[in-house]
Amino acid sequence: MASSKKVVCLLGPGFEESEYQIPVDRLRDAGVHVDVIGPKAGDVLHGDKGRAAVMADLGIDDVRPQDYDLLLIPGGHSPDALRADKRFVDFVKAFEQTHRPIAAVCHGPQLLVAAHLVRGRTLTAWKTIQDDLAQMGANVKDEPVVIDRNWITSRQPGDLVDFSNAALKVLGVTTTRLAA
Repeated sequence: MASSKKVVCLLGPGFEESEYQIPVDRLRDAGVHVDVIGPKAGDVLHGDKGRAAVMADLGIDDVRPQDYDLLLIPGGHSPDALRADKRFVDFVKAFEQTHRPIAAVCHGPQLLVAAHLVRGRTLTAWKTIQDDLAQMGANVKDEPVVIDRNWITSRQPGDLVDFSNAALKVLGVTTTRLAA
């Protein structure tokens, strides 16, 4: 089944492999188009465990926030690498201005921090990021999935089924694949 929905996934080197693969598989199984965005189109990005390599469909200079229905930010070392590149931070800021959903897992909220968007928002993240979020004025919850307005956040790989389901729900699409 095909969907008209499009997701933009920001990915850098050292991404947490399951935090990329599980949500993307679930989205694609539901017929959602997912574009993987790296610094440049064709860049091969390697996962943190060395088992996965993903080619960027497009470069960050090739995409516009208004062309997508949801922004996906997997964790691992990827968000830390991406937040050092102003183009990714600016993209996150511009995407937030569309009021469309942002789904960030584990270390993914580091990009939200770099974009100065977390003050007053309620979210979760990997345990070592939770204190950073609180210091930046966020209301932090240690729960598998936290939804605050247009944001969906999760803590860790063990939360990925719930995280993926929340992303699918907000997009209004369903999948026939059984939960992982």
